[in-house]
Amino acid sequence: MKNIELLAPAGDLEKLKIAVEYGADAVYFGGEMFSLRAGAGNLTIAEIEEGVNYAHERGTRCHMAMNIFAHNEDIEPLREYLESIKHIPIDAFIVSDPGVITVLKEVIPHAELHISTQANMTNYVTAKFWYDMGVRRIVLARELTLKEIREIRSRIPDEMELEAFVHGAMCISYSGRCLLSNYMIDRDANRGMCAHPCRWKYKLVEEKRPGEYYPIEEDNRGTYIMNSKDLCMLEHLPDLIDAGVTSFKIEGRMKSVFYVATVVNAYRKAIDAYLADPDNYSFCEQWYTDMLKASHREFTTGFYYNKPTNEEQNYQTSAYTREYSFTGKVLSYDETTCMAVVEQRNKMNAGDTIEVFGPDIDFFEQKLDVLLDEEDQPIDSAPHPQQILHIKMDQPVKQNYILRKKKGE
Repeated sequence: MKNIELLAPAGDLEKLKIAVEYGADAVYFGGEMFSLRAGAGNLTIAEIEEGVNYAHERGTRCHMAMNIFAHNEDIEPLREYLESIKHIPIDAFIVSDPGVITVLKEVIPHAELHISTQANMTNYVTAKFWYDMGVRRIVLARELTLKEIREIRSRIPDEMELEAFVHGAMCISYSGRCLLSNYMIDRDANRGMCAHPCRWKYKLVEEKRPGEYYPIEEDNRGTYIMNSKDLCMLEHLPDLIDAGVTSFKIEGRMKSVFYVATVVNAYRKAIDAYLADPDNYSFCEQWYTDMLKASHREFTTGFYYNKPTNEEQNYQTSAYTREYSFTGKVLSYDETTCMAVVEQRNKMNAGDTIEVFGPDIDFFEQKLDVLLDEEDQPIDSAPHPQQILHIKMDQPVKQNYILRKKKGE
């Protein structure tokens, strides 16, 4: 069995570091230009350099997304941008446009290329075409079944790797090739500016009756006709491995630090348990329960087992389930005093019961009996964003441990 890679999103430098700390084997990120998540924080050139160094020091690979479909006016700026980052030892570039690939090869001849899901990689002939072009990894289209993936794996060179999405948002359009956003509000999804119109509420209007809105279903609230449930394959990782997938990709460069830590942590535990003893592997429900503490939509297994039906859509709402709030991140800990320095992310009150978790521990509950401000003065609450707090801990903690609180408590 080949090594299994857990590939995590890094929407900004902080998320990159959290993904590394919580067990990602590789991270993927975008620069300020030429990736398909213009709304993410993304990384400046200086941050890319810092992030790559941070990851490499901890044995984590770095993949850079440059998967836009370039227009004429993008080519020379792309060339200039690549010249400015070619000194950084980025491990791979995620691309979809042959023009972008051509420019990349000219500026960074040794670059490792991964074909993005945007390129609609759905069959073994196309995979062989990209192999002949020097590509050594393909990111499979989300529309493939496990049976199709297994056949692709059997018909391509052994050294070509398969990467597949295991968690996160599904696109209503074929592998992200969507024109809705561009057509409706002039924000091109294929150039990084998707407004996610598939999540909007729709009603029907007859051409000669403007202003008369008809529900598409019998619900007078309207319906989210294109709103897919999110993908979750946490319980099915052995099936993906058996099909020949060696890189498990988590979607979510727009998601929070809390989301990245929680989801990466769950998949890390599952992968490690499987690799430790594949023959006797059994899924632990606690991994799934802990993962649900990050904001999420309802889940589906997408196309992996069969063609999705209406059960894979949520026609009622596009809202997330948020049962826990991200209340803080540990910056440091003093073993002598048992005091942690915490950066607040959402309001905490003295007397609250919170949960603390990290990449090397299961969570534990902690009552905020001692809540101090930065000057070590007792406070009743911490309402200010990124307020620095001193908190007495019942158990030792480490930098980058996460504090969360169940809503309503």
